[in-house]
Amino acid sequence: EEIQRETAYPDGKVEKVLKNGCHLIFFPNGTWKKVGSDGKTVTITFFNGDVKQVMPDQTVIYYYADAKTTHTTYSDGLEVLQFSNGQIEKHYPDGKKEITFPDQTIKNLFTDGQEESIFPDGTIVRTQRDGSKTIEFNNGQRELHTSQFKRREYPDGTVKTVYMNGQQETKYVSGRVRVKDKDGNIIMDTKL
Repeated sequence: EEIQRETAYPDGKVEKVLKNGCHLIFFPNGTWKKVGSDGKTVTITFFNGDVKQVMPDQTVIYYYADAKTTHTTYSDGLEVLQFSNGQIEKHYPDGKKEITFPDQTIKNLFTDGQEESIFPDGTIVRTQRDGSKTIEFNNGQRELHTSQFKRREYPDGTVKTVYMNGQQETKYVSGRVRVKDKDGNIIMDTKL
C-alpha cells in the first residue's frame, strides 16, 4: 500500500498512514499495530509472535505463538480456545464448559458439578455430583454405578446388579431371579 504520511515520535514509535486509511504503528520493541480503515478492526503483532485482533463486533482473537493456541472471546461472553493438538474448549458465559478432544470425544462440564462425556462410538457417560455414573452404550445397554452397586440393564429387560460386597443379582424379564455370592456360588434361583 502507498504511504500517505509517516511520523516518527521521540519515543521511537513510527506511525504510517496509508492512502487506503489504514494506520500502521511500529514500536521500538518490535511490536506493531494495524488499525483498519474502518477504525474498528485492530491487529497487534507482538515482538514474541503473539497476535491480537479486535474485530468491529468487539470479538477478540488472541493467538499465543509459543503454545500455538488461539483464544477467541465473543461479545456475548463465549470464549473458545483452540489448541495445536486439535482440542477445542468452549467456555460459556453461564459457566458451562464443552471440550472436544482430538479423538472427537465431547465432554460437557455443567455449573452444578455434573459431567457428560460423549464418545465417538456413541457411548454416553453422565457423572452426577455425588460421583454416581450412568453409562449408555451404543448397543442399547445401560450401566448405573453408585457407591453401593453397579447395575447393567440389557435391551431385553434383564438387569444384573453387582453389590460392593461382591454379591450378584440377575433379574430376568421372565421374572426369574438368580443371586450369587461373592465367589460366584448360586445362593438363590427362582426358575419359573
